[in-house]
Amino acid sequence: MGNSALKAHLETAQKTGVFQLTGKGLTEFPEDLQKLTSNLRTIDLSNNKIELLPPLIGKFSFLKSLALNNNKLTALPEELCKLKKLETLHLNGNHLRQLPTAFGQLSALKTLSLSGNQLRTVPTQLSGLRQLDVVDLSKNQIQNVPDTVGELQAIELNLNQNQISQISVQISHCPRLKVLRLEENCLELSMLPQSILSDSQISLLAVEGNLFEIKKLRELEGYDKYMERFTATKKKFA
Repeated sequence: MGNSALKAHLETAQKTGVFQLTGKGLTEFPEDLQKLTSNLRTIDLSNNKIELLPPLIGKFSFLKSLALNNNKLTALPEELCKLKKLETLHLNGNHLRQLPTAFGQLSALKTLSLSGNQLRTVPTQLSGLRQLDVVDLSKNQIQNVPDTVGELQAIELNLNQNQISQISVQISHCPRLKVLRLEENCLELSMLPQSILSDSQISLLAVEGNLFEIKKLRELEGYDKYMERFTATKKKFA
């Protein structure tokens, strides 16, 4: 892509606060963007070939939305965690194995998409995020859901298409969790904490495609309580 094209994009971004350059085969984060650190609210560089997010990402202090879906990122810089206004972060389809240590400092984060990466566990850093609404960790290599999940503030947690065979009973203590997606994992019925049914806020539990028949779920203690929540929620949105 020529310099003149990039320049035109930068000029538009300066006026709109939005920089979008997708599917252009970029191999690196455009350095020229640092001229706009105080202008930009949205950056979308999805469907490129970016392997590295430079530390200068931490300078975009007004950024609300960052999308880098379908790139070649293997790690994220700690500087990303300085983005105190960031509300939406889309990193689907990369090669991420973990999150930066200070990820919990992204205090405004509401939506986090990490589908199609190489995470092996639910990152403990997520428990510190107080504004979190939706977390998508589908299509990773997660095998178990640890105790720290109990502090997760999310309303929806998507763990579809992982390799989960164990879930901490602490998941029942998530204060705001309403939707839990666990489709196409490796769960035996005995490994599904019954407290999810009897003693949680969860009103939509999706568990198709595991190692048990769905009708067996209905025989579990607490299923009636779960159905009450499920029905009440359905009525609310009807």
